Amino acid sequence: MPNRYSGNQEEQRALSAYVKLSRAAQAMETAAHRHLAAHNLTISQFGVLEALLHLGPLSQRRLAEKILRSSGNLTMVIDNLERDGLVRRERDPNDRRVMIVNLTKAGEKLIRDLLPTHVRGLTTLFGALEAEEIEELGRLSRKLGLSLK
Repeated sequence: MPNRYSGNQEEQRALSAYVKLSRAAQAMETAAHRHLAAHNLTISQFGVLEALLHLGPLSQRRLAEKILRSSGNLTMVIDNLERDGLVRRERDPNDRRVMIVNLTKAGEKLIRDLLPTHVRGLTTLFGALEAEEIEELGRLSRKLGLSLK
């Protein structure tokens, strides 16, 4: 675990693991979402469409939580999806302050068409690992993520 930081072994190990994890995650995200440009979608827009497909209509706040984005950033994302006819907003009948985001028929068709290609791409990207390694990576990632909440 060579690096230029002169801390103790525990610190160097943590720094090395962090750098490797960050670089791998960034490379995976870039490669996994490259195909979205052909559909004029951003990663956040794809995340909104995918969440709505699998979870149904959600408030903007819940959508932000689900796709790990700030609610402020999500407003612009949803504005653009609405402009393109892929989602629509409706006031929550139980709380008029809350906007519920729904897929339109065009949005549902787009995400249903894109999702199989996306999943095949992910399968290819994980091809560098054995099945057991993919499962271990998933387990360790979940463990780390849950420890930070």
